[in-house]
Amino acid sequence: MTQATQARGIQMTDTALQQILGLREKQGRDLCLRMGVKGGGCSGLSYTMTFEEPGNTTERDEIYDYDGFQVVCDKKSLLYLYGMTLDYSDAMLGGGFKFINPNAAHACSCGQSFSA
Repeated sequence: MTQATQARGIQMTDTALQQILGLREKQGRDLCLRMGVKGGGCSGLSYTMTFEEPGNTTERDEIYDYDGFQVVCDKKSLLYLYGMTLDYSDAMLGGGFKFINPNAAHACSCGQSFSA
C-alpha cells in the first residue's frame, strides 16, 4: 500500500487518487467522488463510489479536499467509513480498488462488501 494522503475521515493513497483523477478526466467534466454504503452484498453492506456534480452536495455531506478534488460522503455512510483508506492496485490478479476499513467486523473475499 502506498502512503495515504493527509489524515481525513476518508483517506486515499496516492495510487488511488491518481486512478480516480484519471477516471474523472475521461468523464470530461469537473466532478467530485461520492463514496458511501448501501445495504446488500454477501456481508450485509456494500461500498458505493460514483462521480457526481459538486453542486449536488448538501449540509448532510462531509467533504474532503484532495488538492482541489473533492471526496463527498453522507454522514450516515460516514459512520461506517470513517477512518477508511481507499487504495488501488494494478495487479493482474486481485487488482482494482481496495477498501481498508477499520470499522468492518467482517469482509467478504471479494472486498466489496462488509459487516460492521
